[in-house]
Amino acid sequence: MTDYANLLRQAGLESVISKEKDTLIKLNLSWTKFFPACSTQPWQLEGTVKYLAEAGYPKEKLWVVENKTVVTDPRKGAEKNLWMPILERYGLKFNPLSEQEWQVYNFKSKLLKLPDLFSSGIEIPKIYPGKQIVHLPTMKTHGHSTTTGAIKNAFGGLLKEVRHYAHKHIHEVLVDLVLMQKELHPSLFAVMDGSVAGNGAGPRTMVPVEADLILASADSVAIDAVAARIMGFDPMQIPYLAMADKMGLGNAQKINVEVMGKDISNLNLNFKVGKSFVIWGDQMLRKGPLRFLEKPALHSPLMVWAPAASNIYHDWLWYPLIGMPRVWKFMKTPWGKLWKSYQRPAPPAAQPVFEPKAKPA
Repeated sequence: MTDYANLLRQAGLESVISKEKDTLIKLNLSWTKFFPACSTQPWQLEGTVKYLAEAGYPKEKLWVVENKTVVTDPRKGAEKNLWMPILERYGLKFNPLSEQEWQVYNFKSKLLKLPDLFSSGIEIPKIYPGKQIVHLPTMKTHGHSTTTGAIKNAFGGLLKEVRHYAHKHIHEVLVDLVLMQKELHPSLFAVMDGSVAGNGAGPRTMVPVEADLILASADSVAIDAVAARIMGFDPMQIPYLAMADKMGLGNAQKINVEVMGKDISNLNLNFKVGKSFVIWGDQMLRKGPLRFLEKPALHSPLMVWAPAASNIYHDWLWYPLIGMPRVWKFMKTPWGKLWKSYQRPAPPAAQPVFEPKAKPA
């Protein structure tokens, strides 16, 4: 917790996020199940809310939120990723966005792709406009967008569960999300956990790598660019970061980003982007040789097959056969032992009940 306190102090969270305004704490749930580096880490959440509590942010003004997708359940995910014991300890309520009211919001900014994808209007959670936001992403690769971090964390908050339609134009959509947030939120801050980073076929079927890093910034483009460099990518070769930088929405070029703290100038994790079977299939249908099937397969009542296939592959095949051995290996590391410390205490063993024998009449 001391490391997170030092990070948030050095990155100037209190100069960006006001104590007088309501603040959204946007978690990152990439999988209902727990998998290292996949979703917001429990110590990442505690480090942030503990700092906010000790700095005097009223808990009544903190809104902890996360959304659902066609393949995730936020309430189950909050339990499996050990968020609930932390929220209960600090007296905070969990607010799944799937249980909030949504409204069509007319954005003034000239968005690149979302108006075409959602021609009837872009719906956002009604609680969003006017609130500050703190994003809690993790450092990992992504089969659609190369990397994922602070910017893509907004993908799971500002778009409803049909947001998978945006995968075809993911880079333009991520730039749209930066534009949208500048209209909606008076201020924004991101806290990224790279204690364990995800390499390969992100955001779920990854190889966990102990990177021992945490990052924070008020510039979501800059923090994602720094994370990209650490993972071994040139941010200016990642379209959404290059576009955001060119449009003046943030800083992706190394020369314009000041990095404080640990010297990471020569750090390169040499990550490679992989594609899970599900992401590969999605791209074949949206942009590949099977795109003639996109409309009936993904934009009709027949699309129920897609989340079903994803769940079968990820939850029933990959996780027990490949994922669990990686989880077991992770649990032997110092980070795995820390993760276990957040688990709820086991309930006391049930005691046998002995009914007194009836007295003879």
